[in-house]
Order: sequence, then C-alpha cells, then structure tokens
Amino acid sequence: MTTIVDGTTGITFPSTIGGTSAVQQYSSKVLQIVQGTYSTQTSMTGTTATATGLTATITPTSATSKILIKVYIPAYNASASTNAYYIIYRNGSSLQQLAYYQTSDTGSNPLIVPYNAIYYDSPATTSATTYAIYAVGVTGGTHYWAFGNLQCSITLMEIAG
Repeated sequence: MTTIVDGTTGITFPSTIGGTSAVQQYSSKVLQIVQGTYSTQTSMTGTTATATGLTATITPTSATSKILIKVYIPAYNASASTNAYYIIYRNGSSLQQLAYYQTSDTGSNPLIVPYNAIYYDSPATTSATTYAIYAVGVTGGTHYWAFGNLQCSITLMEIAG
C-alpha cells in the first residue's frame, strides 16, 4: 500500500475497500477565496446594530471546512467620546462581536482608523453561507464606515478541515 504526499494536492490514501479509487484528503489548505467590497461612505447614530453593506457569500465544498474571515474597514467616529464595534452575521444571525475601537475628533482633519479583524468560523454546511458586517455604536455620536468613500472589504477563505 502506497501513500502519496504532494504539497500541491494534499495526501492521497489508496483505497482498501473493494478496489474503489484513491481518496484525496486535504488538511489546512485554502480551497477557495471570496471577497466582498463596499465603498460608499455611510454613517449611523445610535446603538442599534446597522448593516454596513459589507457582505460576501461562500459555498463550502465540505461540511468540515473552516472559513477564515478577514475584515477591513476605514472607520471614523465624529466625536472623541464615541466608540463602536462590529458584529459578523452568518446567514442573518449574529455570529461574533469584533473588537471595540475609538477615534479622536480632529475637526477638519478626521483621523481615519483602519479597522482590521480576523475570525475563524466552522459553519458545518455545504450550502451557500453569507457573512455580513454590522456596526454598533456604543456611546452615541455619529459613526462612519467607508469614510471618504475608501473601500471596505470582507475576505472569506475556505480552509480544508
């Protein structure tokens, strides 16, 4: 019995059941990448979760796959006393709250914060899965994303499980 290890295709295990074909297995290999972008300056005031318009949909090839989610948002809060956070939603349900952030109001020269977050999900499905980012203000004031029409992005990477 021969086991084949190939860095580009994973590990192939020869079949021992009734002469069926070899079985290909992957481990920690990126199977696909999907990206969504949003670049229209948008704002919110208040503490209710608000859709940012930043979404992406991926259809995992295996129910054991993991999804690595990378989020980038150029953000700005219009007051030094304002802070906010983002939430990842999966198929319309809240999945994970991401870290808080706060900026300082610098008058006519706003400080834009390049907000970055990474989350590793296990959706356990082979159905189309949509991830969306929501913004939540914590202390009031006005919160902006895609500030100055800079591009926000969400990148989904399917990792073989």
